[in-house]
Amino acid sequence: MKINYLSQEGFDKLNEELRDLKTRGRREIAAKIDEARSHGDLSENAEYEAAKEEQAYMEKRISELENALANARVLDEKNVDLSKVHILSTVTVFNHRSGKEVKYTLVSASEADFNVGKISIDSPIGAALMGKKIGDSVDVTVPAGTLKLDVKNIERQS
Repeated sequence: MKINYLSQEGFDKLNEELRDLKTRGRREIAAKIDEARSHGDLSENAEYEAAKEEQAYMEKRISELENALANARVLDEKNVDLSKVHILSTVTVFNHRSGKEVKYTLVSASEADFNVGKISIDSPIGAALMGKKIGDSVDVTVPAGTLKLDVKNIERQS
């Protein structure tokens, strides 16, 4: 099984989501199913079918979270080696295509959120940056073509 490296913040967030789904989520789904059952014939009850689908989706997410947490290893950001790009590094890169500097924090797939600059170490950019040093250049193949990135700075996650 693949180890899921997480920051403490990421671990806590996944744990909270799991706890919420197991308590409030299951309670709400059970109430929806009971309400739909009270409407009679289940063979033609769209509300019942929708509630059962929602329940299946939620149980799948619970299973995914349990698996991610069971295989989690919490990393201490203070121990991040700043000489090379590693998980939990915040990397400033110069994108030659856009002509701009961009900051990315490399995290596990379960913590990735591109809108806040957190990219997965499994993504094309994240994987290409792993192990690089300040001054290194890397060509990354992405769906939109090839990007040339220069590593300008490496710091701890902020």
